[in-house]
Amino acid sequence: MNRKLKMGMIGGGQGAFIGGVHRIAAQLDGLIELHCGAFSSNPENSKITAKSLFLEDHKAYDTFEEMIIQESQLPEGEKMDFVSIVTPNFAHFKPALMALEYGFHVVIDKPITLTLEEAKQLHKKVKETGLLLCLTHTYAGYPMVEQAKHLIEQGKLGQIRKIIVEYPQGWLSSAINNKQANWRTDSSKSGISGCMGDIGTHAAHLAEYISGLEITKICADINIVVPNRELDDDGNVLLKFNNGANGVLIASQIAAGEENALSIRVYGELGGLEWHQMEPNSLILKWSDAPSQVYRTGMPYNCEKSKLNSRTPAGHPEGYIEAFANIYRNFSVSLNNYLDYPNNERVNNFPSIEEGLRGMAFIENVIASGKSSEKWYNFKI
Repeated sequence: MNRKLKMGMIGGGQGAFIGGVHRIAAQLDGLIELHCGAFSSNPENSKITAKSLFLEDHKAYDTFEEMIIQESQLPEGEKMDFVSIVTPNFAHFKPALMALEYGFHVVIDKPITLTLEEAKQLHKKVKETGLLLCLTHTYAGYPMVEQAKHLIEQGKLGQIRKIIVEYPQGWLSSAINNKQANWRTDSSKSGISGCMGDIGTHAAHLAEYISGLEITKICADINIVVPNRELDDDGNVLLKFNNGANGVLIASQIAAGEENALSIRVYGELGGLEWHQMEPNSLILKWSDAPSQVYRTGMPYNCEKSKLNSRTPAGHPEGYIEAFANIYRNFSVSLNNYLDYPNNERVNNFPSIEEGLRGMAFIENVIASGKSSEKWYNFKI
């Protein structure tokens, strides 16, 4: 297809955080253009946002319903090709379902929905329509995450035995009052979990994505540390995986002084690997019978997917925006292929509805485990 893909955005208006990140990432490779938006539940905010983004007045919609219906009535090539949903959790399901029903592909921020039941309904609709749904688990877009996944797939570590994944933040270590904190600590907007839903899902996804394994049992200690807070802000989870490996997942938003210190260590029978999101260009390999190695982003010895996700020569920092953009670029490649060859078999290199379903299952299972007196709680979907 010899044109840019047209993106409609739901959410991301004035005062929002993640919408701006999505817009930068989506447009970084020149494959996507912002076409229209329902940027806020406040129509005036939506119009102001559209004007600041140089959209024509008629491309600023008052509601997502209006946008989806009116765009669906336009000719091919003049309407949006997909919808990007960057709202708080409670406003994910309805626009995603409606977009799919009207024939639009979907990109959606995590967690995919407010409840597991909603995720199941969305999963069913994606399967019915055959349309693409991309879930923006950003950290899957880092080059060294792909390299770590590749090395495990190649059996370099041998049988995987233990996984330790941590995501400490400190921004909610005291009671604060701002837009981002308020909706994330409100069950009506965030769902049944705060910390585990917001960043615990990233940690769980990274553990499964890199290792190729699935969590089968959990034993969770879920905490509300800051007084009068409604939802969890801290948690520690023991894990069992489907190959018999065990693990530990720690997620906390009350780790004072921490930024976004996501890290993962995976140990096999032959050696281990270690990756830190705040030092993303390095992947450390440790061996029981040889000196440690450091793999670096952009080097010719990396696997093809790692090279694909590398944008600059070795030694130049690549980070969060580039990883986010890799998710959008990979989605764009698949969507272009879909539009040109709708009957072709799909090979999609981005997190999808399946990861969205498992993410919601993780949230509901980890909260249930935290409330249970049982040591081990079976992971159910």
